[in-house]
Amino acid sequence: MNKEEIFDKIADLIADRFEVNKDKIGPELNFKTDLDADSIDFVEFVLEMEDTFSSEIPDEEAEKLTTVQQAVDYVYNNL
Repeated sequence: MNKEEIFDKIADLIADRFEVNKDKIGPELNFKTDLDADSIDFVEFVLEMEDTFSSEIPDEEAEKLTTVQQAVDYVYNNL
């Protein structure tokens, strides 16, 4: 799976969970500041990512994911 495919899947998750138009989701979108995601929202999003990519994301790694690009890079490097 390439980074573009990963980005598309993550963008779909964000659009569904945070009710954001997919066209407005870019690599620099920040989960906390741009989406107003609280800690519960973010944990639920990480769980959805784990299900989507069949991969576990340790809590200490998840805490470092603040932008869409960081999430894409993490999934790409850990698939």
